[in-house]
Amino acid sequence: MSLVSMEFLLFAAAAVAGYYWIPKRCQWMWLLLFSYIYYASGGIRVTCFLLFTTLTSYAAGILVEQAAEKIPDKKKAKRRGKQVLASALLLNFGILGVLKYTNFALHTVNGLFGTEFGSLQFLLPLGISFYTFQSMGYLLDVYWGRAKAEHHLFRFALFVSFFPQILQGPIGRFSALGEQLYASHPFDGKRIERGCLRILWGYFKKMAIADNAVIFVDAIFGNPELYDGLGLMGVLMYSIQLYCDFSGGMDVVIGIGELFGIHLDENFKRPYFAVSITDFWHRWHITLGTWMKDYVFYPVTLSGWMKHFSKFAKKAFGKQMGRTLPICLANLIVFFVVGVWHGAAWKFIVYGLYNGLIIAFSGLMAPAYRNWKKALHISDKSRAFHLFQMARTFVLVNISWFFDRAEDVPTAVLMMKNTLRRLDFRQVLEPGIEIGEASGTTFTVVALGVILGGCLLLFAVSVLQEQGKDLAEIFTRQHWLVKAAVYLCLILALPVLGQPSGESGGFIYAQF
Repeated sequence: MSLVSMEFLLFAAAAVAGYYWIPKRCQWMWLLLFSYIYYASGGIRVTCFLLFTTLTSYAAGILVEQAAEKIPDKKKAKRRGKQVLASALLLNFGILGVLKYTNFALHTVNGLFGTEFGSLQFLLPLGISFYTFQSMGYLLDVYWGRAKAEHHLFRFALFVSFFPQILQGPIGRFSALGEQLYASHPFDGKRIERGCLRILWGYFKKMAIADNAVIFVDAIFGNPELYDGLGLMGVLMYSIQLYCDFSGGMDVVIGIGELFGIHLDENFKRPYFAVSITDFWHRWHITLGTWMKDYVFYPVTLSGWMKHFSKFAKKAFGKQMGRTLPICLANLIVFFVVGVWHGAAWKFIVYGLYNGLIIAFSGLMAPAYRNWKKALHISDKSRAFHLFQMARTFVLVNISWFFDRAEDVPTAVLMMKNTLRRLDFRQVLEPGIEIGEASGTTFTVVALGVILGGCLLLFAVSVLQEQGKDLAEIFTRQHWLVKAAVYLCLILALPVLGQPSGESGGFIYAQF
């Protein structure tokens, strides 16, 4: 059930209507029922995987907590808790790994050793990466004492399966999300207004901007030799498509959560205003970044082998490098995992390591950067320097998008070369050139105009949000005629400015 379908809108509307009609003590049960109906609509077999993750995580959380509370010997209790935790992590990440990465491993072996292993057909549950990461984060929090284990199976099942977020996040934390899901929520008209506005804004970004940009993206990246002069246009369109598609999906999800009185974590914070790659990852897919920081980066940096490496680095390279190198290595490990998380292909690993290498290099060069800025009398508060940092980061991010979107690494490199050597935007207007299913220069100009207009509106909204203005709160204080006009404009924009076919593809990250 796609988030952009009328079927889903009717489903969500029924869920919200019933949520406020039934007794408040039953609201969480209503959410659980609709969450499982939603997920089961994709097939009963995929629901079995969700149930398995739910049951194993629920049982492991209780066993880990009981080991800490009921075994007097602290060392034995810790060992027992670690065994349970390791088993649950191995089972659930093992399932994720087998389903998503077996064929990638087989193809890699075939390439290295000349073997001829065939691809295997696996059932891949929608959203498996998101609900697995969310459940395993809960287990690690219980093990570290950051959260209490949930002893009510069905309440825990709701945490794992809450239907707005299960397919594409945001990745929730039990400490922040659990109590909200189980609490009773009275009807609040102001909150409903905010939620509806957020949903419509998300659909606008997806259908009016991303769905027009994807026509150019698919054509250019799908035929890099034909459009050899449009590599720059292709990657810029992908930058627009990916942000508007993913952040638009988050707007829809967070808006639906708001309708139930549940505040989901923000997943984007104007990422193209970032001044460094590190800052970009603090603004882009925020919940994945914080998950990686808390459950990969810190455990790696605090591990015994990393402490030994730090001691070695201090002796070999001095105190400064001894402190910096372990952090750089941990960042490389984190972004290797980020790359693998994005997909089973070498291009995603290169994409992850590219980001990790830039962050690691920036960490190593931080003292030199400070000295250069001091010598050149460059102030961090300078507007010109701030704009330079933004432009530099945008260029670096778009280089990474070549690896993320191209068919493979060689194609990404070829397109980057052609961007420098054969840049020619006139190709898009040449007679006979077709962009996706639509063709002709008239359509091309209209589509580019819609994308440009949509991006200007998005930029204006982003600037105001960057200045700290709560636009949703301002909206709710307006006269009802103003609010009705805004709603009407957003609703009419979807079919008028969307793809000519009138159909919208699903959200990109719903397949993870």
